[in-house]
Amino acid sequence: MKKILLSIVLGILTLSLVACGSDADKISDKEKKTSSQQESKEKSPEKTKEKEVKVTTDTLISAFKAAGLEAENPTDLASKEFGNTREEGKRILVPALGEDAGGRVFKFKNDTDLQKAKSYYDDLGNEGPMFFSHTYNKGNFLIQMNGDMEDQQFEKYKKVMDETIK
Repeated sequence: MKKILLSIVLGILTLSLVACGSDADKISDKEKKTSSQQESKEKSPEKTKEKEVKVTTDTLISAFKAAGLEAENPTDLASKEFGNTREEGKRILVPALGEDAGGRVFKFKNDTDLQKAKSYYDDLGNEGPMFFSHTYNKGNFLIQMNGDMEDQQFEKYKKVMDETIK
């Protein structure tokens, strides 16, 4: 009888210790989660700063417009315009330059292909003033604008690219 009573008491004590132990574990787990969440919140501004917004030709064109620059009627470029080397290509119109005048916004797969395209436009301009166009690249993006655009105006497009593409 004493053995049975002793076994029951030991069983109850064991169960109470196990129950207390699991509550303590739950509390410590909660504390760990809370502290890790606080650390995540503290680190999240850094991650947000580091996380880059994906820039596309469309977002770049929208940035031009938001800055008050002309970038009207964006249309996809034909594949013959560096189609095998670029990811994206858009033609934009700048009405201030005249009817059907404007430029192009490209996003290339790599820097080598971008430099080839930039050289193409720059070399055309070197052949004669009639073929001159403004070019500027940042990251994998290239903008090519009609040579009739004033240098000061083209500088504004470059500035928007610098601010948009990190």
